[in-house]
Amino acid sequence: MEPASGPTIMGIDVIMVASVLSAIATLAVLVAIYAASTARDPMAKRVKALNERREQLKAGIVASTSKRRKSISNRSEVADKVRELLSSLKMLQDEQVQKAQQQLMRAGIRSKDMAFVVIFARFVLPVVFGAFAIVVVYLIDYFPEWGAFKKYGLVAGTLLLSYKAPDLYLKNRVQKRTHAIRKGLPDALDLLVICAEAGLTVDAAFGRVARELGKAYPELGDEFALTSIELGFLTDRRFAFENLARRIDLDSIRGVVTTMIQTEKYGTPLASALRVLSAEFRNERMMRAEEKAARLPAIMTVPLILFILPVLFIVILGPAACSINDALLSN
Repeated sequence: MEPASGPTIMGIDVIMVASVLSAIATLAVLVAIYAASTARDPMAKRVKALNERREQLKAGIVASTSKRRKSISNRSEVADKVRELLSSLKMLQDEQVQKAQQQLMRAGIRSKDMAFVVIFARFVLPVVFGAFAIVVVYLIDYFPEWGAFKKYGLVAGTLLLSYKAPDLYLKNRVQKRTHAIRKGLPDALDLLVICAEAGLTVDAAFGRVARELGKAYPELGDEFALTSIELGFLTDRRFAFENLARRIDLDSIRGVVTTMIQTEKYGTPLASALRVLSAEFRNERMMRAEEKAARLPAIMTVPLILFILPVLFIVILGPAACSINDALLSN
């Protein structure tokens, strides 16, 4: 006796498809509940990094003859070994190291020694994954039906992707961090205007804004807190603002830094200049939102055709198709 089969549409079991989709939806709900219940304070690690930066600046001012002694003693053993290996292989170039350190700063990674790890990863990952691809494709012959061009393309793609993987990872982190900072900059400037009108100094205003915006915009609060610390310890306040522009690859931040430097140099009113900048940034954010809204109909066309319309047809025509199928089978 054959087991009873459920309704089918174009040879596909409807009950099985519904069960799979229900399982996926349940898994997504469980993942969302887990992510919401295990949310951590985003400022915990950043506060620790800022305290370390404060200690480094104190050591640099107090011990002028041995400014680098503390940072050298705090380097990790892994970074030292990687640096020695790269130096022995003649792979370290000052321009390359500085570029990697700048990308790390923009990505929110404060340790400059990680630049050597990034350069080492560019060298090691292509060797490891390239050798693995060569063994799988040519020695084991895992894809015997493939031609020579496909095999070469897989090996070459693996080598290229593994070489670019560290840069792609850093670029992704920089873009996400820059977007988060751009989103919270108008609010930060409004708070800076309030602090300036209340009579706070520049470093105190930056510190207060960092505390107020630390929960909503942790990336921007991190940068403002670090700028506040550098304003209090560096001999030239201009360097603190320039470091802020160097850590954030954003034209808006460069405009704020230029305004702050001119205010420090010529004594122009800070509150009025920041108020104008805040209004410009809010208008820019509104224009960017309107641009995204204008692109939405064109973007939704493809998902509408591929995902929404087929589901709508199944919901409307599915019962009729099942009834017709049952009637034909009964006859």
